[in-house]
Amino acid sequence: MGDKATTGERSDRPADASVRLCAVSRTHAEPDDLIRFVAGPDGQIVPDLTRRLPGRGVWVGATRKLVRTAIQQKVFSRSLKQAVSVADDLDLLIERLMTRRLAEAVSIANKAGLLVTGFAKVVEQLEKGRVTVLIHASDGALGGATKLDRKFQALLGSEAFEQAVVKELTGPELDLAIGRSNVVHAAASEGGASLRILQEAARLRRYRSGEPPIAPELNTGRV
Repeated sequence: MGDKATTGERSDRPADASVRLCAVSRTHAEPDDLIRFVAGPDGQIVPDLTRRLPGRGVWVGATRKLVRTAIQQKVFSRSLKQAVSVADDLDLLIERLMTRRLAEAVSIANKAGLLVTGFAKVVEQLEKGRVTVLIHASDGALGGATKLDRKFQALLGSEAFEQAVVKELTGPELDLAIGRSNVVHAAASEGGASLRILQEAARLRRYRSGEPPIAPELNTGRV
């Protein structure tokens, strides 16, 4: 199904023309909850995570399961009405791209001076009520993360806490993003770059798990 799918052919299309139709599930969703794909000049299907590439797009729900289904059911060639080439590991490529985007968001927050690293510094920021995003290496020890999570949850409450903790990057990925070695815990204070961390983490989390999207909100520290 291409970009124009929501403007004509289905009688059950929603009034909001900004939504798109998932070519696999045949359900409408906001663009942020989908992944756009285009065919490159060589006919290779390319994920367009920024939604800026030229050409007719095919929209698929932003989960690994739906992308795998799109590959197996040859959805891309059928939607574009042309022969295309689809990499067998397209779903893994998307995960790598999403992971890179999250790492870039962490790097930007660090360069903006919004980030601190290390258990002691994170505790200090938590006690001052300045933490809006708590970050743990996914392969780090649980003990330190549990202690920090308890402090953070006491400040935010359970529902907000779940959305404000990022555990999608490994230690080496955090090291590379922040430019330091052995990063296990980090915390970001309020700012646009911090909100982007939450957005990219939520998107990657949903892609991996297939859970329904929840819009992240930035804690202002006024608790």
